[in-house]
Amino acid sequence: MNLRNPFDLQIPDEDSALPGRETPILTPEPHFVLNASIAPPFPDGSEKAIFGLGCFWGAERVFWQLDGIISTAVGYAGGFTPNPTYQEVCSGMTGHNEVVLVVFNPLTISYSQLLKTFWESHDPTQGMRQGNDIGTQYRSGIYWFNEEQHNQAIASEGRYQRELANARLGDITTEVTRISNFYYAEDYHQQYLGKNPNGYCGLGGIGLECPL
Repeated sequence: MNLRNPFDLQIPDEDSALPGRETPILTPEPHFVLNASIAPPFPDGSEKAIFGLGCFWGAERVFWQLDGIISTAVGYAGGFTPNPTYQEVCSGMTGHNEVVLVVFNPLTISYSQLLKTFWESHDPTQGMRQGNDIGTQYRSGIYWFNEEQHNQAIASEGRYQRELANARLGDITTEVTRISNFYYAEDYHQQYLGKNPNGYCGLGGIGLECPL
């Protein structure tokens, strides 16, 4: 029986993280569902967001189903190891989180609406865990690109924490930090649930709405 406490799991520091490699592990192919590029350059006027909410297979599907989404991709962020492999990330020695990159049209869907989807699609109170998936790579995270995204993320966190408190649920453990690097995951992870509709998805919210 796995008795690890997900709140006790630690992210390694930069000196102890795995060395990684200079060469990317993926040559991006078109999006399996949206038939759009998953790598830059993206259309003029589009914006990017990055979220971690557990296993990235289900997280990516949640976002590609929304109106206004141009493209999505899964990858690794929040750590130190350059161009890590999936096995390296799962070892807990890269510091990375499993994340989804969301490219969106802000005239159709706002960053605030993406945050609402983020909060409502997982349990942000579980530390280094989502459901039965335990490890530092499954932590809740918002990785912002600019101060406007940062401000909106902090404001939405406050709103959702009030909803959790009113429901007598736990405190949010979500990591909210500026994005430093995003590394694409291996091709077989990209749009996994589009390629394997009956594949594993451990994603699940807690039934509370996040006010816009």
